[in-house]
Amino acid sequence: MRALKFIIPIMFVVGGFSWMMLSKNYQEVPPTSRVFITIGAMIVSGGISFFLFPKNEGGKN
Repeated sequence: MRALKFIIPIMFVVGGFSWMMLSKNYQEVPPTSRVFITIGAMIVSGGISFFLFPKNEGGKN
């Protein structure tokens, strides 16, 4: 449940921002490398946010 609320939107925001930064500032990077860098950034941000957000959001322990 928490994956749908927090992790997936964070992954898409990071992916969009990384693609924008790579396209704007680093045009000499080949397009396939940009895709791999963006996918890697999305996976890392999803993994970090998975461990940072609590499992029990309702307050029940």
